[in-house]
Amino acid sequence: MAQNGYITLQYWEVAASALLLVITAGLALLFQAGLARSLVWVAARMVAQLLLVGLVLKFIFEATNLWITLAAATVMAGMAMREVMRRQQRPLAGVWRWLPGSASLLFIGVLAVLYAQLVVLRPEPWHAPRQLLPIFGMILGNSMTGITLGLNAITEAATRERAAIEARLLLGCTRWQAIRPFAAQALRTALTPIMNAMAAAGIISLPGMMTGQILAGAPPVEAVKYQLMIMFLIAGVVGLAALAAMIGVIWRLTDERHRLRQDRFAQVG
Repeated sequence: MAQNGYITLQYWEVAASALLLVITAGLALLFQAGLARSLVWVAARMVAQLLLVGLVLKFIFEATNLWITLAAATVMAGMAMREVMRRQQRPLAGVWRWLPGSASLLFIGVLAVLYAQLVVLRPEPWHAPRQLLPIFGMILGNSMTGITLGLNAITEAATRERAAIEARLLLGCTRWQAIRPFAAQALRTALTPIMNAMAAAGIISLPGMMTGQILAGAPPVEAVKYQLMIMFLIAGVVGLAALAAMIGVIWRLTDERHRLRQDRFAQVG
């Protein structure tokens, strides 16, 4: 049903869109793939989560209160930081488990969303949740993967290439010079997902923000502008936050005497 320039969906229409998933679950059950129950469970969980989020966002958007908006953003940031910490294959010991990846994501992500709100979009008020929360969520969600990949790449290199790094140190290289080639490769790894997304945008796929705005009735050219903005922000956050996180890891895994400190990894098992 068309309303106010965009198509509204009835609940039965949303349920009808799940037909292909139901067929998939039925085929999985028929072939005894062991996936039917999991498919049904994750689908039901997704419905519950999104309906709850929809109700919460409705309240936040109507309130347009600075403190309520900041509270919601804090919850989002906390969950993102937790995911970055949990996805590390070789985390650092102690509080350093949180600091490089999670802290850099939070700091650079907050700067990026403030820049978008105060310089680019300039909504009134500046903390308007209808703009701030979706942009913050897209920045956090899309940046987590790149930062985690970068962290895992540099910590894996510090373990796998230990002999090469220590040989460079013995030859007189500083800790930064010894690890720099592996840090460069880790940065490339961190940026690969967003670079692939940027390369495919508009040719292979229509990105999510652009698609959502077009479905909501926005002119395609305006939707493209918003998509470009968010892609630039995400790429900047991934690059800067991944670089800051890797510098923190390198600083922690070495000392002032330019020695590699494997003992500063968390003990696994």
